Amino acid sequence: MSKLFKITAISLIVLIGCDRPQKQEQAQYRPNIIFIMSDDHAQRAISAYTHELISTPNIDRLAEEGVLFRNSFVTNSICAPSRATMLTGKYSHLNGLRDNRDRFDGDQLTWIKLLRKSGYHTSLIGKWHLKSEPQGFDHYNILIGQGSYYNPRMVENGDTLILEGYTTSVITELALSQLEKRGDGKPFVMLVHHKAPHRNWMPEPKYFELFKNEEIPLPSTFFDDYSTRSMAAREQDMRIEDMFLSTDLKLRAKYLEEETGTGGGPVNWRVPIDAMDKQLSRLTPEQRKLWNANYDEVGKKFMEANLTGKELLEWKYQRYMQDYLRSIASVDESVGQILDWLDENNQADSTIVVYTSDQGFYLGEHGWYDKRFMYEESLRTPLIVRIPGEVLGRREIDEMVLNLDLAPTFLDYAGVEIPDEMQGLSWRKLVNGENDNWRKSLYYHYYEYPHGWHYVKRHYGVRTEKYKLIHFYNDIDAWELFDLEIDPDEMNNLFGDVAYAAIQHELEGELKRLRDVYGDTLSLQD
Repeated sequence: MSKLFKITAISLIVLIGCDRPQKQEQAQYRPNIIFIMSDDHAQRAISAYTHELISTPNIDRLAEEGVLFRNSFVTNSICAPSRATMLTGKYSHLNGLRDNRDRFDGDQLTWIKLLRKSGYHTSLIGKWHLKSEPQGFDHYNILIGQGSYYNPRMVENGDTLILEGYTTSVITELALSQLEKRGDGKPFVMLVHHKAPHRNWMPEPKYFELFKNEEIPLPSTFFDDYSTRSMAAREQDMRIEDMFLSTDLKLRAKYLEEETGTGGGPVNWRVPIDAMDKQLSRLTPEQRKLWNANYDEVGKKFMEANLTGKELLEWKYQRYMQDYLRSIASVDESVGQILDWLDENNQADSTIVVYTSDQGFYLGEHGWYDKRFMYEESLRTPLIVRIPGEVLGRREIDEMVLNLDLAPTFLDYAGVEIPDEMQGLSWRKLVNGENDNWRKSLYYHYYEYPHGWHYVKRHYGVRTEKYKLIHFYNDIDAWELFDLEIDPDEMNNLFGDVAYAAIQHELEGELKRLRDVYGDTLSLQD
């Protein structure tokens, strides 16, 4: 178990959950729920979706024993707004959290509050990132802000703690510890929310060797020049070419002549050349020794190679992907530990387990990292669910689901009435083969510009099964239309093409309809 050091006090609360009562009638049975969420985990980095990058056997186990959603999407591809949508079942313009500057209004209705009121014991372990104090939880132990990858500061029951260890492992240990404390007869809900694989992708030492001698393939769109799309695609600052050599790619000051990357930082913000050294100062001597042994080798080879141009760009891609995927290996291990605990404690048959991410992520597609755009790589997010009693063996669902749907779905499985104010749909019937009247289109709206990181223009849009229409606005007025069947990589903007005039007209009408349905009537200059 990680070492804990008490420092100061902050107000908080207690945890958790329980066995299914042995004499409880089946009709009254209410399942436990473990909701595991990582940060910035792309679908393409889960082997249940594709084997092209990494093996994730524990997450795959969920898919083999449950449901894999092929077309799972978010409503606003950025961290805090996505989390707020999952909690409230409402779009950003209604839950009040449109971008990472905003503070979550914890007084509003959430599915957690409703389950707690109905008799569930509720807990949250890991990343919160909503600025306000969590409400509706019997217990929470949360990272402060984004949290760090090593020796994290966390807030638990009135105290701020420093926990020694790798953060993914620390979160897992805390979650398992709380599960051991169950026993009051109530069903439980536990949110296990990881920091990884969020930037800057600092792996656990035992995975330093993973991918070390492998060449990770470049995506087919890696050298995209954005020539067929609007200026929004060209004017972002999220290219792998412009990553920080220090904090992103782990080069310490002694291996750098200068920091050449912009890193997508706000105007006039520059990372210092010794930024990586400063991050490493929080590591223990033993952790630092392991880190230096691995990354000094990287730094020395970098200096000797003296790379430029295309070779330097491809080196950056390999370095980024190695550490990103290594971070995911620890998350996959965590999922396995939780599944093992459920098996060993006879809880697997009474516990729904959900794995998802707060959004997708670019793994070199279009030459990018990060998220934000409504293009497929960041719009999509993994969603894999094991539902004992209702799903036996692997099932795949192609219908479009949203992070907006999680709140009403959890309420549905818990037997709690879904409030009218929630805008999502429970996919319980969908899982059971009833897809009548399921959505045929989805609505998206991204707000964080010109403040914040990466300079992705504000935009909103509609996606159907075959097409996507996007409108960029604020200091730009540009439209993009894609035929997803013939152009799944979204390389060719067809807006204004006479051959697509009827489709464009139909999509414009559907976009207006969805804006009305969801009440997104805010001025586009807001």
